[in-house]
Amino acid sequence: MIESPCILVCSIDTKTGYCFGCGRTREEIASWTAMNPAQRRGVMADLPARLETVERKPRRETRRRRMARLREENEG
Repeated sequence: MIESPCILVCSIDTKTGYCFGCGRTREEIASWTAMNPAQRRGVMADLPARLETVERKPRRETRRRRMARLREENEG
């Protein structure tokens, strides 16, 4: 079995090019099974620092939150 950092949050940050979930690039994800163990360990060593640079997608504003925000704006 091949070790993988994938956490099934597969979406690429357009600013950094890193996956929001694991920190790998598209190229690294595509070639992961072809890499030897040393190459995979090298990439995995870089992932924590990469994930620090990824900007999280803003959460979509829910209807409840929007209504509360509008209520606060109208009261203030």
